[in-house]
Amino acid sequence: MNILRSYKLAASTALLFVGGVAFAQNSDPETGYMPGGAVNKNWQPSLVRDGVIDRVAHISKSLDWQSVREADVLWKKRAWREIDTRERQNVAFRYPGDENTGGGYFIEILLDGIKKGKVKAYSNFDDRFTTALTKDQINEMLQGKLDTTYAEDPVTGDMQMKVTRKEFNPESVTKYRLKEDWIFDRNVGKMVVRIVGIAPLQDIYNEDGSYRASKPMFWVYFPESRELLAQYEVFNPENDVARVTWDDFFESRRFSSHIVKISNPYDMSFREQNYSQMESLYEGQRAGEDIFNKEHDMWVY
Repeated sequence: MNILRSYKLAASTALLFVGGVAFAQNSDPETGYMPGGAVNKNWQPSLVRDGVIDRVAHISKSLDWQSVREADVLWKKRAWREIDTRERQNVAFRYPGDENTGGGYFIEILLDGIKKGKVKAYSNFDDRFTTALTKDQINEMLQGKLDTTYAEDPVTGDMQMKVTRKEFNPESVTKYRLKEDWIFDRNVGKMVVRIVGIAPLQDIYNEDGSYRASKPMFWVYFPESRELLAQYEVFNPENDVARVTWDDFFESRRFSSHIVKISNPYDMSFREQNYSQMESLYEGQRAGEDIFNKEHDMWVY
């Protein structure tokens, strides 16, 4: 009986300790309820528990992918697809943030991780991650070079020199490009998809304010970013408590997108092959259907 009583006492103590740690983490006034910390300097967490729920961070226990042997790969295709954040299904990318999502847009989560050294950013010169960018290069990309202007002093009337820098606008990132591999693994008997890289696309405008184009800002090697993405939750417009992490969001394919390029002998996207915008959408849809049907064909033949 004494042994049983000791076990019960130890179990109760452990539960109280775990509960106390969870409550202490969730009620930290400095970081709010965000396990990864705020990503926007303007975000101010609540000094009290803003709600009636003792929240627990939805962090994946294991981020390891199941290994795929080359001998088990019967078919492989590389695809590039784009996510338009202005679509309704992709509203989470443009959600300004709360105490669970980092207090910022998705692009701000990536930039915060890059500035803190948690994730590496690679040059947009190519999508093969050949050149890593420094923090100074990232800052110059976001803020531009120093700009010198002259303004008249309202008191003295003298012309004074003023050095300014433009502020980065997260709303200028309207798309994300994914680079991914579709693999039929005979070991598990199904099609497996692995995201290789992700690049935010920033809108570029002319001096008159007209839209010019969208260009990749940088590339992030997705396997290296999973640990960071697992620390922030994705906003769910249907249910505030039914949330997943950004890593789960990408892994479960909860976004809407379309294929813009498929591996080909010319290494060109559909638009680079002189397809119109509408024809590119049709070609992307056809390529997606071919990949989807390939799993069935492997079992038939």
